[in-house]
Amino acid sequence: MDNFKITFLKEFLIADIIAFIVKDTGVSAGDAMERFYNSQVFERLEDAGTGLYRESSAYVYELYKDECKHGRLVHM
Repeated sequence: MDNFKITFLKEFLIADIIAFIVKDTGVSAGDAMERFYNSQVFERLEDAGTGLYRESSAYVYELYKDECKHGRLVHM
């Protein structure tokens, strides 16, 4: 898959996850973005080698919630 397609998929995932964070926590979009962009899940998502961009936004969000709950990325 070429880099353009991977970037496109990642941006859709990120938009969904930001919306989930806002809905579930009530924080602003800016705060939600800051939280997600500073997470280990985001780091893994940015690494195309992990293939995380191929997963559903719900799955990636569950990983993010697990990271928040445990203070680190527990599984992937």
